[in-house]
Amino acid sequence: MSTAGTSTHPSPELFFDVINRFQDAAALKTAIELDVFTAIGEGNETAASAAKRCHTSERGMRILCDALVIIGFLTKSNHKYALTTDSATFLDRRSRAYLGGAAGFLTLPMIRQAFDSLTEAVKKGGTAMSGRGSMEPENPAWVEFARSMAPMMRMPAQAIAAAINAKAGKRWKVLDIAAGHGTYGITVAEQNPNADITAVDWPNVLKVAQENAEKAGVASRYHLKPGSVFEIDLGSDYDVVLVTGFMHHFDTNTCESLLRKIHAALVPGGTVVILDFIPDDNRVTPPAAAKFSLTMLALTDAGDAYTLAEYDRMMRNAGFAGAKPHPIPNSPQQIVMAVK
Repeated sequence: MSTAGTSTHPSPELFFDVINRFQDAAALKTAIELDVFTAIGEGNETAASAAKRCHTSERGMRILCDALVIIGFLTKSNHKYALTTDSATFLDRRSRAYLGGAAGFLTLPMIRQAFDSLTEAVKKGGTAMSGRGSMEPENPAWVEFARSMAPMMRMPAQAIAAAINAKAGKRWKVLDIAAGHGTYGITVAEQNPNADITAVDWPNVLKVAQENAEKAGVASRYHLKPGSVFEIDLGSDYDVVLVTGFMHHFDTNTCESLLRKIHAALVPGGTVVILDFIPDDNRVTPPAAAKFSLTMLALTDAGDAYTLAEYDRMMRNAGFAGAKPHPIPNSPQQIVMAVK
């Protein structure tokens, strides 16, 4: 029997690596807070110069930067540090693709506490947090999400606009469910001057979406519908309904119920567009999408990362034609679309 790809000598390295990864997260968060990546990108390549730029001790900066080299966010040669391609793209504040602000949401105490109680969540089969976890009505965490995560969503928003051919300029009535920062609907409105957007979310979150619509110059075509998507009247005659990063919070019965409501709100031939983490049928690949199920276990009562086959079944049960996937290059998320 072949032993290729296996080790005959057990090692505790993986155990220590994983159990200590909270330290890596802390190092990254600290570097973002101190603006270390921007400092190095500006040419402050030594610990001394970066420390001066970031107002830290030289010793502290050296140890932090060495840790970032080990983790993979920096390189080091002859006592000088440099950004990796990823760090230059996503962590230098001068980059248009800067994602550092996302750390504000991803490291919220609510999320950390949910994972501190993961043992209880596994026993229970859902979040061990009080109330409804992350889905508590008007949870202030979603305001932080709206303010922090918008830059990260520009790439998938562009992919959605391309998938539905927004630039064709058809006269559209678009519903954006769980709009959050509003980036998805706003991007459609930017690319299609004949698109009218209605955004659904909690009132406090929609304030952020409205601000972003005003900055993008599409506020006159951007309308707010505050409340729970499960309770309010969505309206009718929509050509496109966007459901981005939302379905994974609920069980399949709830998802099907929402899809039926969406189906009723669409015109014949209208399209529902879902953006989500979609694992393969084996539920362990690709890693980022598959592991998102663990996040939902910690944060929600019954949420999950659903496979394409599961989405296809839910959509058909709700009256749609079958699900059609649209992979997004270099993204852990996929677009899934279905026509009424």
